[in-house]
Amino acid sequence: MTVPVTHDTTAPDPGQTPFHDLDAYLAIPRTGGLALSPDGRRLVTSVATLDPARTAYRTALWEVDPTGQEPARRLTRSSKGESAAVFTAGGDLLFTSARPDPDGAAEGDPRPALWLLPAGGGEARVIATAPGGVGGVLAARDADVVSLASSLMPGAADLEEDARLRKARKDLKVSAIWHTGYPVRHWDHDLGPDEPRRFAASLGALADEPARPLPVEEDGEGAAGAAPGRLLDLVQLTGPGRALVEHSAALSPDGATLVTTWNVADPGAATRETLVAIDTATGERRTLVDDPDAGVGSPAVSADGRWVAYLSTTITSPEQAPVVRLGLAPLDGGTDPEVLADDWDRWPSSVTWLPDGSGLVVTADEDGRGPVFLVTFGPGGPGAGEPVTVERVTADDATFTDVVVAPDGSALYAQRVSYLAPSEPVRVDLAAFRASGEPGSREPVAAQALRGPVPAPTLPGTLTEVETTTDDGVRVRAWLALPDVSRGSEPAPLLLWIHGGPLNSWNAWSWRWNPWLMVARGYAVLLPDPALSTGYGQEFVQRGWGAWGQAPYTDLMAITDAVVARDDIDETRTAAMGGSFGGYMANWVAGHTDRFRAIVTHASLWALDQFGPTTDHSFYWAREMTPEMALANSPHRFVGQIRTPMLVVHGDKDYRVPIGEGLRLWYELLTASGLPASDDGQTVHRFLYYPDENHWVLSPQNAKVWYQGVLAFLGEHVLGQAPELPTTLG
Repeated sequence: MTVPVTHDTTAPDPGQTPFHDLDAYLAIPRTGGLALSPDGRRLVTSVATLDPARTAYRTALWEVDPTGQEPARRLTRSSKGESAAVFTAGGDLLFTSARPDPDGAAEGDPRPALWLLPAGGGEARVIATAPGGVGGVLAARDADVVSLASSLMPGAADLEEDARLRKARKDLKVSAIWHTGYPVRHWDHDLGPDEPRRFAASLGALADEPARPLPVEEDGEGAAGAAPGRLLDLVQLTGPGRALVEHSAALSPDGATLVTTWNVADPGAATRETLVAIDTATGERRTLVDDPDAGVGSPAVSADGRWVAYLSTTITSPEQAPVVRLGLAPLDGGTDPEVLADDWDRWPSSVTWLPDGSGLVVTADEDGRGPVFLVTFGPGGPGAGEPVTVERVTADDATFTDVVVAPDGSALYAQRVSYLAPSEPVRVDLAAFRASGEPGSREPVAAQALRGPVPAPTLPGTLTEVETTTDDGVRVRAWLALPDVSRGSEPAPLLLWIHGGPLNSWNAWSWRWNPWLMVARGYAVLLPDPALSTGYGQEFVQRGWGAWGQAPYTDLMAITDAVVARDDIDETRTAAMGGSFGGYMANWVAGHTDRFRAIVTHASLWALDQFGPTTDHSFYWAREMTPEMALANSPHRFVGQIRTPMLVVHGDKDYRVPIGEGLRLWYELLTASGLPASDDGQTVHRFLYYPDENHWVLSPQNAKVWYQGVLAFLGEHVLGQAPELPTTLG
């Protein structure tokens, strides 16, 4: 085992960190998202803070100085919060909020509306509303055109009729949904009865008129020439449907074209994402990318409006893991799409154009980080068919999200996040990087932290990087968070935390699974990336594909073996935890080893034959494992071998891993495990059930109970302490 990187983040006084108090932890403000004005002079982010009742988070918009000189300043304030900041071509700031309109009628159930905050100052005002609320706001970079999403009832010809249909359902207390296709649920919400549509309009026309429910443009006039306050419903022209469920979209700089993903049906109740272009003046739609072997997403249009870059993910089979690539297609559809950097052994996760069109700024997982990369086209530019060069731009041990590029290409801005700190806005000197040499010969540069609205919290320990080599010669690495050694030399108990996904990596701060809360209580937390993790190449994913109980499991045990051999770890006091796929793996671990004193399994897969047909996207599962593979890798078959106390956690509204998994696991632990309930019903196992939570535990106070319950269970079985449960559990 090697320890190549160590980060010392020990607090001067460990007792004063917010991680020692759950209420203080929940109150830490959370930063996310970035929007850059067209002139590059204004950078806006959002900050979520705990409301006065401490039962929800509300978001406000803050402005950050792109030069890093001035402190951040707050732009918005309301009890409902504001989000989805977008700058218009004229420099005004658009956002969505459900806060009351000072000029509108009071509503009992307000939905998010589109607001405009003028660049020159003044009060924000509502410029668009819809019965189903608005979201997905896009603004053209060079034109007075805006596009947004809303949802209509399938029988509604316009938004006025949509309002009537919604009111009728509400008044009659009808909740039924009539489905004609698949899927019917997604992650944590039911699909339908309303269906997503896109709208486009002249921003000037909207801003000049009082906000009102958006009528559908029916005379073919088009958004740019529409009457004041009107929007053209792009999807309504082709009939209702689910084509835009969970879509991603982009506007061309001139506002003439909306590029969006478009779901199409495939055999076996499956769906697949294609890429279409929709004329914002006529609603005419044409297909740009339709690959029967892949789904596409995250479109980005070049500054000259000629090209669309996007991400392509191959459709899997039980034998073949997905491959994620960069794609390029002409916006006019003149030539076939092409794959970029096909020999780059990383999966791109976002794509942004350089303003001059000479390259793409891309993010991708890599070795427990998520750097920014630059993809540079050859001398002929995009579409010339020449090889591209891929270079790492950022040197930080961190992950970068929400990347935006300055209009002159001199810098990029992003949120930087790692296990050392939550998201913070940073600047990367792109001009200096590009000037340092020819493509392929340049060294990564460090990002500059800006004066963001939220300082990083002080941590209660240190972060180090560990790795080992498995019996089959594969390198497996992990982050290891350690408690402050100044408390004494006693080795720390170890918590093995297994990430979800499984196509994922422990490379970014998590508010829901935060290791520092456990470190503050004396635990060391191991965050490994076993087989199936991203950022280590295609073969690393493939070696665990369709065989979840094999390489992923042996990788986890190998890195655990390496870590418990350290002098600062107590190998006699260990536990394992995981959620989603990590919960599956916790269940698998429980049935295959007795090495841990306790196991926590959250939102976990238990019986794979039962899980497959009941998850929200069963067609995807059918592509991942055959029935024979699912049975071979199903943890429920090994329930009789479980001799470790388990804490089962599940939310009733979890549609990705339905509650039936948790219920069956709980029953079989009590009746068929190696530690069954006694004749009088007593058991060492516990079940933390959330009737109103989903795959995640989102309510702040429910999250607090989650940590309290987990800490009590671990304290009892790992530390030998009497369990202390919160009074909120009765």
